[in-house]
Amino acid sequence: MPDLYRSLLRPILFSGLNLDPEWLHQQTLQWLQWTDLEAPIALRQAILGQMQNIYGYADRRLSTQCFGCEFANPLGLSAGFDKDGQGAAVWPYFGFGFAELGTVTQHAQAGNPQPRLFRLVEDEAALNRMGFNNQGSQALADRLTQRSQQSDRPIQTMPIGINLGKSKITELEDAAGDYRESFRRLRELGQYFVINVSSPNTPGLRSLQSVEQLKPIFTALNEENVGRKPILVKIAPDLIDEDILAVVDLARACGLAGIIATNTTIRRDGLKTQVLARTGNPIADEAGGISGAPVRSRSTEVIRLIYRHTNGAFPIVGVGGIFNADDAWEKITAGASLLQVYTGWIYEGPAMVRQILSGLVDRLDAAGLDTLDQAVGLEFGSGRNRANEFTSTQTKSTFVDS
Repeated sequence: MPDLYRSLLRPILFSGLNLDPEWLHQQTLQWLQWTDLEAPIALRQAILGQMQNIYGYADRRLSTQCFGCEFANPLGLSAGFDKDGQGAAVWPYFGFGFAELGTVTQHAQAGNPQPRLFRLVEDEAALNRMGFNNQGSQALADRLTQRSQQSDRPIQTMPIGINLGKSKITELEDAAGDYRESFRRLRELGQYFVINVSSPNTPGLRSLQSVEQLKPIFTALNEENVGRKPILVKIAPDLIDEDILAVVDLARACGLAGIIATNTTIRRDGLKTQVLARTGNPIADEAGGISGAPVRSRSTEVIRLIYRHTNGAFPIVGVGGIFNADDAWEKITAGASLLQVYTGWIYEGPAMVRQILSGLVDRLDAAGLDTLDQAVGLEFGSGRNRANEFTSTQTKSTFVDS
């Protein structure tokens, strides 16, 4: 089936029909929502059951606990794919161990002008300048609440993360309150939360990665976090190493649960694509962040940097350029406890999840390891997941305001 997707379906979707990637994306989400909520129950069960049979993969050696959450496997869907939670109940049937919804903002917003999503096929990459288009955090809260009350359409349980961003209309000096309000609306509906200050598509947002501007945001969410939900921060790959470590140190001092490495890059060097066919403009002149294969190496470098700096005692979610089991294994052995995919999943197709998970089991066998936790940071010779040991006590402690 994966060969059929790559050899037949993907060429048709990517070039044969010349479909707008964003339109196709929305059609996919609408179909998932229809399957879950509107299809006759018997048909729904048949579709989801078939998806589970084709794409699901279970092996106890892949299960892990991280920042107080239980994951059946380490591979999750990255934020950005399902901004408004339309497919939240369906992602387990694709084999994912977790899914991260959003980015969602306090205020509903349309995002940047279209076209704003482009495939760079030669580079196995995507360029997006979506601009946090979403229906707002209250709409997501309402959707998730209503879905949880529909007992006639049961779903598999899995950890759901919620990625929080700043509304475009909110001034930078008021960012902390914007994040806080979205978190307040959603705190009972997600298993973990992510502070997104690293998207290049909201003016000024990346300036919030400075320690001086991050601290008020961390403090505001900690004050609102009465249930002690795990909160992580997502960073850009374009920060210099010194600034990355400053963010890590602040996050640890403020009691955050982990870090996501990394978001998209604004760098354009090394790309095969020189002109964006859809606009006719040089790629260097096009705004937006690049995801996929071009960010793979830098993402892994950042994972290594953080793991080494914290001696493996701070959970890392690795994302960026994961297309196969080799990519996944590299990030895990570099220090990532969990992984996320988006662009690779689009290029490789829905069977990619099963391929990666089965490939990770093969690599555990080859390395003589009993669990995936033992592979986290393996290239440093640690052979064990100290981040899990850290969070087993950290998530039970009171967050500090440092």
